[in-house]
Amino acid sequence: MALTVEFTIEPFVAGEPGPHVQAAVEAAERSGLAVDFGPFGTAVAGDDEAVLAAVDRILRAAVAAGATRVSLQVARP
Repeated sequence: MALTVEFTIEPFVAGEPGPHVQAAVEAAERSGLAVDFGPFGTAVAGDDEAVLAAVDRILRAAVAAGATRVSLQVARP
């Protein structure tokens, strides 16, 4: 099966992703999954297990770098 997870990390400043956002995006990119970085959120897509494992790394990276909130949406395409 395949999953798509979209995440938004706060504090949020349009056009100026802070270190908490950059850390999460880098964790997503290291996952080896397709990563779509957008102006209001980032999405990763792929196999269920790979996406769920990546979500753990993304959340940990964001929180460690100072995120105050992470919003997730999980969908099956």
